[in-house]
Amino acid sequence: MNGQHRATNVDVTAVRRAGVDTDPEAAAALVTWSTLAEPGDAVAGALIAALGAVRALGAVRSEARGRVGAVARACLDVGGVADVELAAFEGSVRGALGRWSPRLDGAESAATGAVARAAAVGAVLVLPGDPEWPDGMADLGHHAPVVLWSRGRGTADVLAHPTLGVVGSRANTVAGAEAAAEVTSAAADAGCTIVSGGAYGIDAVAHRVAISAGVPTVAVLAGGIDQLYPTGHVELLGNVARQGMLLAESPPGTRPTRWRFLARNRLIAALADAVVVVEAAARSGALNTAHHAGQLGRPVFAVPGAFSSPASVGCHRLVADGVAQLVVGPSDPARAARGVHGDGGIEPTPALAAPAEDPEVLRVVDALGRRPIGVTEIARRSGLSTVATADALALAELQGLVRAESDGWLRVGGTGSAGRGARTGRRERT
Repeated sequence: MNGQHRATNVDVTAVRRAGVDTDPEAAAALVTWSTLAEPGDAVAGALIAALGAVRALGAVRSEARGRVGAVARACLDVGGVADVELAAFEGSVRGALGRWSPRLDGAESAATGAVARAAAVGAVLVLPGDPEWPDGMADLGHHAPVVLWSRGRGTADVLAHPTLGVVGSRANTVAGAEAAAEVTSAAADAGCTIVSGGAYGIDAVAHRVAISAGVPTVAVLAGGIDQLYPTGHVELLGNVARQGMLLAESPPGTRPTRWRFLARNRLIAALADAVVVVEAAARSGALNTAHHAGQLGRPVFAVPGAFSSPASVGCHRLVADGVAQLVVGPSDPARAARGVHGDGGIEPTPALAAPAEDPEVLRVVDALGRRPIGVTEIARRSGLSTVATADALALAELQGLVRAESDGWLRVGGTGSAGRGARTGRRERT
């Protein structure tokens, strides 16, 4: 068949890792598909899943040459689409052909050029079904990449460890950089691979800390594997490739664009066992990564900041909307990543002190009686300063042990100690 024959003219031998089985026709067709469809194109993914890359490419070429219904008939033949779905399916295919047609005539040449550019920088072509194909890509369904290109250590080696995605603002604050460094350092200590996007700001901090700590790190690129972007990070990305891996789905030679930055975020989410956002403005690509991770069922964390800081608005919104958990300590994200990966050996998060274990809370609660008492009198009875008393009362109120009345503070726990009242949940009549 003409479509199949043309696809086999692309030779991928130079970019395949030695010892990996390769079906030349399928490999050539997949590379050709990667030049036709933009990242995450679900129609392309559905056709390849139903027909295989070679037959799907042939059907699309037949349809483009005027053989109306070629794709639909092919999918009906293999049960890839039901009769009742046919009309909607054909509409989706027509829309996709509108996207792909301008590239069809030059697809083989583009694929050949992509292979040549990859070979020039020592990149490796990774295909679905390869031992090095990341397991997490399956969670993306039809939005999974058609192929991946890598530079550096083997995918299977780098991703054998628990993986933590660390993302955030490009215009980070000093506090944000410090938080990213602490979270990444804790993850490195826990044996995690760090995944990020190679951008300025929080991404760069995460990669640099991982490199300094000697743990693998992965930078997922928005353009081709030969396009080290931003240009100010050429040296950093080179270091990432030496210690870990660069990964891209767009064909080599593809320049990064805003759309491709957003599309690559789903790969960061899919590669990670957990994702943490360290600073994000109200409109931030990091939020896009967090939402992808949430949709994929990955644990998502957000580092809190000052409520008045524009750099923390996105993080706070993630927590408020229930998308992310609050990072209480720098080890929290790494602990979650190891849990998802199935690794143990990291200490559990220490619990907050119970009321009976906080001496100042215990003292102010014990100073209360059956009638409301003011702060000054509570301070006198407990032997604390008025400032310490006010702080302890605020904490006790959060724990449900006291409540503020118009004329003072009142205990709401049982008649026993603060700790016993907190455990039993008994309320005292007033």
